[in-house]
Amino acid sequence: MPLAAKRLCIFNHKGGVGKTTLTVNIAAALAELGKTVLLIDSDPQCNLTSYLIEDSVVNDLLEKSDSATGETIWSALKPIVEARGQIRKIPHLETSIRGVFLIPGDIRLSEYEVELNDYWSACFQRKVRGFDGSASLSTLASMYAREIRADYIFYDTGPNIGPLNRVILLDCDYFIIPGACDLFSVRALRTLGLTLAKWIRDWAAVSVLAPDGGQILKGMPRFLGYIPQGFRVYGHGMARRASVYKSRFEKELRGNIIASLRAIDPSLAEPLLPDSKIGEVKDFAALVQAGQMQGVPLWKTTDTQQYQRDQAFTSFIEIAENIIAKAT
Repeated sequence: MPLAAKRLCIFNHKGGVGKTTLTVNIAAALAELGKTVLLIDSDPQCNLTSYLIEDSVVNDLLEKSDSATGETIWSALKPIVEARGQIRKIPHLETSIRGVFLIPGDIRLSEYEVELNDYWSACFQRKVRGFDGSASLSTLASMYAREIRADYIFYDTGPNIGPLNRVILLDCDYFIIPGACDLFSVRALRTLGLTLAKWIRDWAAVSVLAPDGGQILKGMPRFLGYIPQGFRVYGHGMARRASVYKSRFEKELRGNIIASLRAIDPSLAEPLLPDSKIGEVKDFAALVQAGQMQGVPLWKTTDTQQYQRDQAFTSFIEIAENIIAKAT
């Protein structure tokens, strides 16, 4: 009997920190190391799906998603949202990356997010529908992870601290915080720790109210580590300005994320800095654009510099190896 897949997300409520690109390339690096990865495009913007699937196929998926033959994440969750039944089975998609599978996203997932507020309130009233609705994305992930015998599940998250990201984080075993080495990434951490701590405490309070038969989210996401990314390099090291913001980022991480989580349970933020850095990704601007256009990991792009592809491969393999070692 295979062990249950580890559930992770790359999470930061600040936009523009490369969450989707990191998710794709970390999944590809894990696959390079022989792991099977299920990607769930749980961001209504559908960037993950657009990265991995041709535009014509994406358009077709979205046009049909509300029909009886729909094959997106919305197609699967629609019966739950409309209170007409259980999750509908849809095909998972094989991507061009061997060992990486996808549940395609849908802009209409935002309708599920609206319902999540009602589900959350229903949980406090000890209603089964509240717990089942809140956990339906988790249930969907479990269905497909068993089917493909996944080692890891990665959720792609949007840049917000709304109810959809709340249930995603509460379902995850681990989360990774990416950060650009700039002022806005530093400021974003000041609210992130308090938000995460509140979500965990609220779910701890509500989960004890669950009636028999209600689905329960795990509710204890652990901080696996952080990834500074998108920084310029001069010579053999990080550019000075980026280095200054990296230090400030780590200070805010320590004071606002790690401290908030350890106040709940010390195990939620182990290991401490500096050991919680699981890798770093410099500015691979040309490779990122090519990867997104070609739908491949950065090191598989064509018409790009070989030395940059080698650097990208080394960076993401290091991250993947650290995830395998730490996410136990």
